[in-house]
Amino acid sequence: MNPEHSTVTMNDEHGVAYRRPRATDGLRMWEIARDSQVLDVNSSYAYVLWATDFADTSIIAEVDGRPVGFVTGYRRPGAPDALMVWQVAVDADQRGKKIAGSMLRELFARSGASAIHTTISPDNDASQRLFAGVARSLGLQLTREHFLDADLFGDSHEPEDLYRLTPA
Repeated sequence: MNPEHSTVTMNDEHGVAYRRPRATDGLRMWEIARDSQVLDVNSSYAYVLWATDFADTSIIAEVDGRPVGFVTGYRRPGAPDALMVWQVAVDADQRGKKIAGSMLRELFARSGASAIHTTISPDNDASQRLFAGVARSLGLQLTREHFLDADLFGDSHEPEDLYRLTPA
């Protein structure tokens, strides 16, 4: 698929459009991540690359033509049937509209994957609730296992648990 020609899906309830990211979205993705004040923020260059090299496994939410949220993901080399979700972010003024869950469901439907994987730190209740809700809405089974120890990160990062949303 040509990255400049992408399917747009509308959510009429809140006027949100969902589409593939483009290189021109990279800076805005970086701003949304930075402004979230909870994500590990990558360089703006990394988000531009993500919007080009991983566009098939990522999604943008926009309102009135302005990106207000994104999900970045990729296919796991050891589990190519799984969509690995890297980051989910929504602008503060757009939260509470279920955009994050809608992006995840839309991306999963487009991806052709049969499972969703993600890592979540034990203190991130919002992400735990988000993925539990997505699993319920898609009829997927949710499992959690310890994945990465905190000492691997070299800073004050929490450990990460691996969440798998798989067919029941």
